[in-house]
Amino acid sequence: MPDDAISDHAQTPKGTDMVTSENRPARYSTAVADDDILLRVLRRHAAGVTVITVPGPAGFTATSFTSVSLQPPLVSFCLGLGASTVPAVRETDRFAVHLLGAKNAEVARQFARSGVDRYQGIAWTAHEDGLPILDDVPAWLTARVTLRQPVGDHLLVVGEVETGAVHQEATALVHHDRAFAAARPLLPQPIRRAS
Repeated sequence: MPDDAISDHAQTPKGTDMVTSENRPARYSTAVADDDILLRVLRRHAAGVTVITVPGPAGFTATSFTSVSLQPPLVSFCLGLGASTVPAVRETDRFAVHLLGAKNAEVARQFARSGVDRYQGIAWTAHEDGLPILDDVPAWLTARVTLRQPVGDHLLVVGEVETGAVHQEATALVHHDRAFAAARPLLPQPIRRAS
């Protein structure tokens, strides 16, 4: 069986379609041949919204932040190689990650814009080495860069966590289907059994 085929016993659930490289519904998937498939699938993936800052000051909105390891405490993010903040990220040895709450949606929008002063009107404090720490965010951490590696069309950055703080409980800000949304707890629902 080819590597890109799905066996008959792994059929798509009833009522759903897979998208193939030809952009047509299919029962079986083929290899991903273009960006459209990946982008369409990723729009269905809700991701937490953060703002990454580096000395300069520079910064950008990111949904690629993730934990890597607890021992040692490592985190990572990715940044498109064509982004205006790439030079600052390549030059720094430290970065800060700000986890945003639903009330920080405008901060996320501002740090996602191109060609503007992203810090205009944003309250922040200079941490060690001029690392910008945004005020009024639910939580933040700082990390020292341990790996910087181009991967495809992005720059992967891994850092070891040094400091951080949790200031408040907040409804998390997430990005889903090209829009910001608030992540709220769901009440338990009974599982519907197949008949």
